[in-house]
Amino acid sequence: MTVTSAVRVRFAPSPTGYLHVGGARTALFNWLFARHSGGAFVLRIEDTDRERSSEAMTAAIIEGMKWLGLDWDEGPCHQADGLEQHRADALRVLETGSAYRCFCTAEELAARRTAEPAGDTFRYDRFCLRVTAEESRRRAAAGEPHTVRFRVPDGTTEWDDEVHGTISFANADIEDFIILRSDSTPIYNMAVVSDDIAMRITHVIRGDDHISNTPKQILLYRALDAAVPMFAHVPMILGPDGRRLSKRHGATAVGEYHNQGILPDALFNFLALLGWSPGTDEELFSRAELIDRFSLAGINRKSAIFDTQKLEWMNGRYLAVTPPEDLAAVLRAALGSEQLGYPDRWWADLAALLSVRSRTLLELIEQARPFVVAEIVYDDAAVAKHWKDPPTVADRLQRLHTDFASLEEWTEGALEEVLRRRAEAEGVGAGKLIHPLRVALTGAAASPGIFDVALLLGRDRVLKRIQSAIVTMAQKVPDSRA
Repeated sequence: MTVTSAVRVRFAPSPTGYLHVGGARTALFNWLFARHSGGAFVLRIEDTDRERSSEAMTAAIIEGMKWLGLDWDEGPCHQADGLEQHRADALRVLETGSAYRCFCTAEELAARRTAEPAGDTFRYDRFCLRVTAEESRRRAAAGEPHTVRFRVPDGTTEWDDEVHGTISFANADIEDFIILRSDSTPIYNMAVVSDDIAMRITHVIRGDDHISNTPKQILLYRALDAAVPMFAHVPMILGPDGRRLSKRHGATAVGEYHNQGILPDALFNFLALLGWSPGTDEELFSRAELIDRFSLAGINRKSAIFDTQKLEWMNGRYLAVTPPEDLAAVLRAALGSEQLGYPDRWWADLAALLSVRSRTLLELIEQARPFVVAEIVYDDAAVAKHWKDPPTVADRLQRLHTDFASLEEWTEGALEEVLRRRAEAEGVGAGKLIHPLRVALTGAAASPGIFDVALLLGRDRVLKRIQSAIVTMAQKVPDSRA
């Protein structure tokens, strides 16, 4: 059967862990495809593994998707709620003769597996296929424990994958797999197919680690006389070393990137380009642009490399165009105990000054900290480089302090004019004053333009910090009388 209905896709995470970036990218591709096609995006929580599933993990997955802006049209549906439908579909497969009851015990299977020649992989030997239908029903009615196995037909199972092209499996290599356990609970492939049929899923977009499941699922669709969806298997995400992305490469959960100061729009853009190409060298897209340009044909066959530095670069670009008022709220929340009564406009000006120099929100916060703390902490390397001769530097800063204190207008232009005049009077380049002054005002060797810094800090705090720096340098000069 072929798919003729409107596009319907699903993201089906297992709540046995947090929302991993690989899962987030799968969800994002499904979301983009649904939005581009005018279809529906269904969220399904595959929680049939009761022992490993967790409500906390379900909540974390949902929170991560909301943070990324991946809204769903239906759901969240819980696979565990469909248990009776899964069982009913499995029994339908049994009734049509495409499956049979297997009465082999675990001990019998283990014995036959042990007897397999060394090096061979044991595959179920269809021992119970010889049991007649009448005897099978009688033994089941008598309460004899059994599973239900799918009877894999002869031939091959193939499909035209939207990413990899034609993929074919020899059915002889697929053993008669279990679809119902001995406790009458469905196995994974049975539950997935049953759910996808019930939800009228037309396209299955998922990681290529599921390719081995696909022939079994296609056989089940056909056994249930249901439409086989289109499949698009997306290559895995790898770390810089070429291995599958994992904890050894750093953060892997979406929530961790949130905590590290990555913006949701930046991570969304970054993930969209992990394994998908717009056909150009462009890298920065709005969500609307991604929706408009996304297609399954643009998904690459090769695995994508997760480049953290590129993510941070992209995040920096998004920070630079984020409204300063929005970033000001972040700064006030992070530095709430150190706000010192600055007005909203001041915080917005600070955010605008620093956002173009930051790659993450955490960097933005750390760069903002020196502007609001009561006491500056001087970086040792900055002091060693720019306060090498404390008496000379202190004398110059003292005279600059006097110049600044006499200013009638505290403007960027006036500050620069005074500093350059002082440097000329001292017979040194302006840098000989600017760099020591930067350490005095921020504690660091690098900052935004020194006059921007002085303007934001204001006259009183600039003068106070210069004086504190002079006192600190005096403490570093040994007493000649000692």
